[in-house]
Amino acid sequence: MDTMELLVHPVRLRIVHAMSGEQILTTAQLCARLPDVSKATVYRHVELLAANGVLEVADEQRIRGAVERHYRLRRDRAVIDPELAATATTADHRHIFASAMATLLAEFNAYLDTENADPAADLVGYRQHSIWLSRDELTALIDDLRAAIIPRLANAAAPDRRQYLLSPIQFPIGQPQAEPGA
Repeated sequence: MDTMELLVHPVRLRIVHAMSGEQILTTAQLCARLPDVSKATVYRHVELLAANGVLEVADEQRIRGAVERHYRLRRDRAVIDPELAATATTADHRHIFASAMATLLAEFNAYLDTENADPAADLVGYRQHSIWLSRDELTALIDDLRAAIIPRLANAAAPDRRQYLLSPIQFPIGQPQAEPGA
């Protein structure tokens, strides 16, 4: 299974999100984090991610005759590299975007279904801005966002930290404006 096909699935993408930040979790712990997904589905997708090298076994313990595996995310395997992304067709992009939005919606609903959900206190945001940018300005904006986000990807779970899902999305919504007098 290629990386794009593997990662472009809402449940597998949610597992990748749950495992980020140096988390080491069992499948049972993942099931607790994804209460809206059946246990059988979580187990099946963990097995698929492990078989394809996105998750690796960090530890194994025998518990009542069964082996309990603790998994960690291999961040280097949990990405769609630029070369692969460049080969995506328009249909692929539709599928990838739909999966990303389905994942985002599922994660947001799971958050809202928690007992202590408080969007105002948790600084939940879902603003959209329409901005005019040249190609160079867009590239600079993307670089600025990367510079702000990438160092924080290394943050590990800690008692004073809460995991947030950040989903920057940009795409053109109109045609370039004609030059005045053209």
